Amino acid sequence: MDPNQDNRIVMTLDAGGTNFVFSAIQANKEIIKPITLPSHANKLGDCLSTIVKGFSEVKNRLPANPIAISFAFPGPADYPAGIIGDLPNLPAFRGGVALGPMLENHFDIPVYINNDGDLFVYGEAIAGILPYINERLSARGSSKQYRNLFGVTLGTGFGAGIVRNNELFTGDNSVSGEIWLMRNKKYPQTYAEEGASIRAVQKSYMKEAGIKSGYPPTPKEIFEIATGNAKGNTKAAQSAFIELGEIVGDALANAITLIDGLIVIGGGLAGAHSIFLPRIIDEMNGSILSYDGKKINRLVFKVFNLEDDEQMELFISGEEREIHIPGSSEKVKYDPLKRTGIGISKLGTSKAIAIGAYAFALNSIDNIN
Repeated sequence: MDPNQDNRIVMTLDAGGTNFVFSAIQANKEIIKPITLPSHANKLGDCLSTIVKGFSEVKNRLPANPIAISFAFPGPADYPAGIIGDLPNLPAFRGGVALGPMLENHFDIPVYINNDGDLFVYGEAIAGILPYINERLSARGSSKQYRNLFGVTLGTGFGAGIVRNNELFTGDNSVSGEIWLMRNKKYPQTYAEEGASIRAVQKSYMKEAGIKSGYPPTPKEIFEIATGNAKGNTKAAQSAFIELGEIVGDALANAITLIDGLIVIGGGLAGAHSIFLPRIIDEMNGSILSYDGKKINRLVFKVFNLEDDEQMELFISGEEREIHIPGSSEKVKYDPLKRTGIGISKLGTSKAIAIGAYAFALNSIDNIN
């Protein structure tokens, strides 16, 4: 399956707490102007009617009938069954709402619902950072190739998704990759998202700058302050993103220990990676102690910053060489450098989610057939 060459059409939805944005994808491209409707977050009947209305309007604008609906929706949810649970941002959903089956009954096509973190990493695995890195390795003649990808989104929350052997891994309860609930390194009584989100950056800046009241600057404004492009407390702004990097780095170290693959970062805070990504790398390449105080490496592999040209070169080059097969004149390639890399989304978060949703629907239909 090559989504770039597939002419089948899939209807999509970007579900927010305030607005729903409906569209359609064909051959990995958006083929209509998106339709935006209010979500009616507090009224279930109005919310469900809006979803049906939005997809109906999309269908009326298409050049051919869609083969599926596929989109990201907030959890908790039983995603394979299409049942949505109690949502903080959409309080109308309570007690379990069979959204997927409802849409299947109405439109008579398959409906696939997933977590946005899952679809983000799936899109990046199909058409983003994973093929990009593998192509660069191949061009260098390296035998190294990556099949596993861990993706995180830094924004309103701290989400994640896992692709294993080029397939989306969602877990038995549809809750794999819930990195937001890992322990917060700097404030161990709290969870990681409290230090790895928009509100974390704003709170940290206000605290370090000694601002006790008023509206905090946006993360973009804090980044501009940190880089000297806007007035404000530069040290506090830099500290806010560096603290985020330390907390995210610790959580990623725990996660990637079990997954062993590349890492991609997306979300609204990704634009500030020039400040926080080096701190993530330092945290992951740091040490941890035994009971007797002996230092050992935090990870069994080395972590490289794929946004840094020098580190990218070291990552791609590796330490590959040829070694003799004992008792033979033949040689085999051997690269003893165990490594992973962290890069920023190649597609952009929204596009990656859309491509992930499109590919998931096509792959699911093809597997059934």
